[in-house]
Formats: sequence, structure tokens, C-alpha cells
Amino acid sequence: MTTPYRLETDRLVLRCWEPEDAPLLKDAVDRSLAHLRPWMPWTPDEPEPLDVVYERLRGFRGRYDLDEDFVLGVFSPDDARVLGGTGLHTRLGEGALEIGYWIAADAVGRGYATELGGVLTRAAFEHFGVDRVEIRVDPANARSARVPQKLGFALEATLGRRLPAKQGSELRDVQVWTLFAGELAASPCSRFAYVAYDALGRPL
Repeated sequence: MTTPYRLETDRLVLRCWEPEDAPLLKDAVDRSLAHLRPWMPWTPDEPEPLDVVYERLRGFRGRYDLDEDFVLGVFSPDDARVLGGTGLHTRLGEGALEIGYWIAADAVGRGYATELGGVLTRAAFEHFGVDRVEIRVDPANARSARVPQKLGFALEATLGRRLPAKQGSELRDVQVWTLFAGELAASPCSRFAYVAYDALGRPL
């Protein structure tokens, strides 16, 4: 496995967070708090201090370098603006990765979540060599649930009270959407073109 650190499409850059991205991430989250709070348990109740965001990104980068978890920022093509966040998460165990995503409030409705989902599904199979990719969503989040459906994922199950919630809130149900490696070529994901680069900027 050669871990990709940067994935480029015509409209998006998906790349490993760097600590110096903290101001851009803080800006994206701060302008999206009301939009994200219903669905993202990590969303702060108030804008976080820049130092807190900086330390979080240091942790993301460290775990990325150790192949422990792969959290990515979603950037404009010039890297000047954060459009959201995503990742290939290892919490499902060996042979599988889970895609998570959020889009900044002023960037929704442009197909970014579907595009990054297609690209990351391809990358998971083509660069990480897994057999299964999952996307898990709250069934009440209709916009998010449309993403795996558009990408050709199959709805395997709806599990009760499995999604974490903000402290003091009820656990939420979760839909489990799955695509297997042998299904990639026939899925809509195969149409999402990208270029991958390693940590030194070399094409993969």
C-alpha cells in the first residue's frame, strides 16, 4: 500500500490536513455551526479557539502518518478555502474502510459530497486494497443518505441507536450502505476521475 496524501479532481482537492490549515478549518466550521450541529456530534456549541483546532489537526496528521486513520480536508482547487471534511476511517477493522463527510454550509448543493464519495471509494479499493467500503448516515439526514445511493452502494441495514450524539442527547439510528471491491467497475464511482499523490507530491 502506498498511502495517498492528496487526491485532485477538476473541482476539489482532498488532502491530509496540516496544522497550518487551522485558520481555514475554523472559518469553515464557524460559518457552518447551525448547519452541522443536527448531524455532527463533534460540532462545538460555540466557535472553538484557534489553538484547539490547531491541536486537533496535529493529531489528524500524526495518525495519518502512522496509517492509523485517514482524515482529509476538502479544499478548493487552489487550496485557499475549506469546503468541508472527509476521511477514510479504519474503525470497521481489517479489510474495510468507512467514508465520512461534511460540507460547509455555503458549499452544499453542488454535488461535492457525491464527488468526494466516488473518489474516496475508488481510492479505498485502488490504493488501500480493501474489500469493502461503507458509508453510515442518519436516516433522518435525507441529503446525506442520497450520496451512497447515487454512488451505487447497497443499503444493508438500518441499526437502532448506534450513532453517537452530542453529550446529553439520545443515540441515533444509522443506515449502513456498502460497496464491495468486485462491484466498483459497474458502479457510478468508476466515473469519478482523480489523480493521487504521495506525501512527497509524487503521482501514484
